[in-house]
Amino acid sequence: MQKLFVFDLDFTLWNAGGTWCDHTNPPFRRVNSHVEDSFGSQIVLYPDVLRILNRLKSNNYTMALASRTGEPSWAVQLLKLFEIDHFFEYKEIFPGSKIAHFNNLQQQTGIPFSNMVFFDDEMRNIHDVGSLGVQAVFVEEGISGQMIETHLK
Repeated sequence: MQKLFVFDLDFTLWNAGGTWCDHTNPPFRRVNSHVEDSFGSQIVLYPDVLRILNRLKSNNYTMALASRTGEPSWAVQLLKLFEIDHFFEYKEIFPGSKIAHFNNLQQQTGIPFSNMVFFDDEMRNIHDVGSLGVQAVFVEEGISGQMIETHLK
């Protein structure tokens, strides 16, 4: 059965200078391996992100995003600037409950909740999504390769 890997954005895939991406100040621009907002604040991918996304893609896993950001267009801009937008077949990026994100993902993919793995830094989201039967993984300081390995088997 197909498995869906779902990622939150802020504090899971990237760190927007210790805040959420909707608290930054566009326009954004790419500077070497990071992105800066108009005030020069850095937004960085966590070290394992590209390796994780490439590994999942090379093993033909489907990936999605579920983010409650108040500025969806900013999140989309950052995904493009980091050149990771293409990894995610499904993108649920809008304010509100993660349950709504996952209901949409389940309808779009046909993948049962029990075959979804979700990575997020907020315990309330872990509890909400876990109640649907999703394997919800708490991320304390950015996603790591070790967190993914457990779910590849």
